[in-house]
Amino acid sequence: MVSSLKKGLMAGLQTTWALGKVIFPVTLIVSILQYTPVLPWVIEVITPMMALLGLSGDAAIPLVIGNFLNLYAAIGAILTLDLTIKEVFIIAVMLSFSHNMLVETGVALKVGVRLWVVLLVRLGLALTSAVVINLLWNGGSEIAQYGMIPAQTEAVSGLGPILIESVIKAGIGIFQLAIIVIPLMVGVQILKDKQWLAVFSRWMAPVTRALGMKENTSTTLAAGLLIGLAYGAGVMIQAVQEDGVSKKDVTLAFIFLVACHAVIEDTLIFVPLGIPVLPLLLIRLGVAVLLTMTVAFIWKRAEYAKRKEAVYEQ
Repeated sequence: MVSSLKKGLMAGLQTTWALGKVIFPVTLIVSILQYTPVLPWVIEVITPMMALLGLSGDAAIPLVIGNFLNLYAAIGAILTLDLTIKEVFIIAVMLSFSHNMLVETGVALKVGVRLWVVLLVRLGLALTSAVVINLLWNGGSEIAQYGMIPAQTEAVSGLGPILIESVIKAGIGIFQLAIIVIPLMVGVQILKDKQWLAVFSRWMAPVTRALGMKENTSTTLAAGLLIGLAYGAGVMIQAVQEDGVSKKDVTLAFIFLVACHAVIEDTLIFVPLGIPVLPLLLIRLGVAVLLTMTVAFIWKRAEYAKRKEAVYEQ
């Protein structure tokens, strides 16, 4: 047990350091950008396309903030706006597919997923889902009634206070990462040493196979599904390095997870906004399953065709 604790602790610290080098500077820079003309300029640029998504121009604010930062920041922005239930629902679906893009894309790249895959899947799903919901849903025109969520605090001013606030935000992000990742890595190490992780992989085998992946991808899937890409990245990185997860399987796993990760937290967080969260959950899960199975099928056919061509040339 002592050996497991030591190995898990070291793995947790190494992972925290590796991810911290991504999360800290990104959080710091984006936090500072909030007090510059950059974010208002981005919002102004994308406002004209909001109508195509069934949204008012103001909806660009939580979308931009949510993609640059996270869902909590986006919800803080939503609280300042008078939006319909339909608009809030569309924003929730879009941000469930596409949020915290800079940090979570950095995590995906560390695991070995190509940049264009992450961006295409996340942004593509966000935009497509908004258009489809806007076309199919005729209701939801009532103004959304928000629950008991604290509004955003007043913005600070002055270079010194802005830098201090940004450094504190980035530091808190690393601290939150550490207190989740380190115990998680210790727990995973114990599960491995006790051979319980192998049992879990066998239980998950039918699911991973149905999605076109091998059994050793189950740990990666479970971590991302339950605790998200950023916090689950430690387990994912270790699984890729130690369990021999192939490039194909880790790509399929991330395609699934970018559509549906942190499924409990990222769904429940929208409950106080007065929107139906069960459809939100079903949309995310359904899209993730269908998209992953489709990509796995196409990939398998392409591999078969390549092998057949190689045999023919011989």
